Amino acid sequence: MNSITETIVHANTLSSPTIDFGIRYAPTTVSTGTIAADAIFAPMHTTTGVSGPGLSQPLEDLGVKFVRLQWVDFSNFIHCRVLTTSHFYKLLRASRPSITIGKVVLGIVFLTMVEGFSAAGEYVLVMDLASVRVCGYAPGHAALFGYFQEKYPIGGRLDVPLCPRTNLRRIIKYAAEGFKTEFLVGFETEFILLTTTKPGIHPPNNHGWSRTAGFASGTTELKVLEEIADALAISGIELQMFHSEVRSRHGPLPPLEAADALAHTRETIYNIASKHGMRATFAPKLYADSAGSGAHVHISVHPTAGPSPPSECHPSTLTTHESRFLAGLMTHLPSIMAFTLPIPQSYARVKDGIWSCGTWACWGDEHKEVSVRLTNAYSPQTRHFEVRTVDGTANPYLVLAGLISAGIIGIRDQLDLTVEGCGDRSGAQLSETERAEKGISKMLPLDVKSARQYLLEDQKIGELIGEEVVRKYVALNKASPPPVYGRRY
Repeated sequence: MNSITETIVHANTLSSPTIDFGIRYAPTTVSTGTIAADAIFAPMHTTTGVSGPGLSQPLEDLGVKFVRLQWVDFSNFIHCRVLTTSHFYKLLRASRPSITIGKVVLGIVFLTMVEGFSAAGEYVLVMDLASVRVCGYAPGHAALFGYFQEKYPIGGRLDVPLCPRTNLRRIIKYAAEGFKTEFLVGFETEFILLTTTKPGIHPPNNHGWSRTAGFASGTTELKVLEEIADALAISGIELQMFHSEVRSRHGPLPPLEAADALAHTRETIYNIASKHGMRATFAPKLYADSAGSGAHVHISVHPTAGPSPPSECHPSTLTTHESRFLAGLMTHLPSIMAFTLPIPQSYARVKDGIWSCGTWACWGDEHKEVSVRLTNAYSPQTRHFEVRTVDGTANPYLVLAGLISAGIIGIRDQLDLTVEGCGDRSGAQLSETERAEKGISKMLPLDVKSARQYLLEDQKIGELIGEEVVRKYVALNKASPPPVYGRRY
């Protein structure tokens, strides 16, 4: 699927020799792992009872009896309607294969409707047939995602700007068409397995980072991790590794497909853990003496109109595209944290000295106490950014819409990277004078209320993501109750 680069000294357009290593990924070589649309639209089996050209039921050959049509709401809850395969294939005969759902779907928190939404009207949730996967965690089921659309054109438009998948797709298209730039995204998935949650929370063991004792042979926790890995493979999701922090890491994909894969991965983790009598939680922080759980985002920048020249400020480690993308992140990162760290408990990780993201908008080369880590700086084939101000309570489509929008603004406005790397110390460890010399001037919001205000006041982010999206997301975020037992984080 992808080529593995040899460890060699490689001369390229950058100003000094570099060493490439690792697995090389590119937008043209990655595979989404979904079921090919042409397989779904092969000639119809005569035994299906549904006639018409261009249709088939390959899902039945995979043992699929039910199809889950899914969406992720602003609060990061995954919802679905379960279709029988016979009804699924009947829907495929329509010009817009879809189901109807009330417009309030994007404006409710549990059963409470948020101000600005209405109980009147319906959307259609149109199937994205490029997103079909077998559910490795639920034998006999397949799943796909959809786009919300208006039933009838409004102002000549069917798209629903509030739809998180639609909005992310629009932003990706804006970058590709307007600035000849594509992206690859990989997620880290950190979670904690719990044997009980009442009374008190209890993990199956207390072994630390990467220790083999954390998944000893014969233990339930090892069975859970192995079944998660097996289920993801069945679903066509590339799992690179797991270890006992607990963390899994997924291979990079285009942004929309990466968000889909992450949502599917979370469902897999929840369900396999539940099957074994455990609960998996992505809660940002359960224990005061730990760094907590994040969902770090790895993003690589890929210009499509030819190689990007070396940047003026960091010619050995950044291209011009990468430098401007990073400048956009440094400028707008505080504003998009309402998307990436959406609940009050998220900000228990916005601290210094806990191997999290720190409290300053800054970056560093292979540095894990900063908000953005530059990784593989001298390996241009594998170099990318790791954004650490993200956790598992965030909607992945909104996360990527925010991060990519910030980077696109940097590329579009040709922003200079005025923030220097932190070196060996974090932003907090630098003196006030040293921070000023490095251009580090922005503190990150330390609570969700401040994060919302940053988002509301950032005009450029609002223009790109959409003022209505920002306004209604903030209203819904304010209405979200704090996490309690039973809430799925």
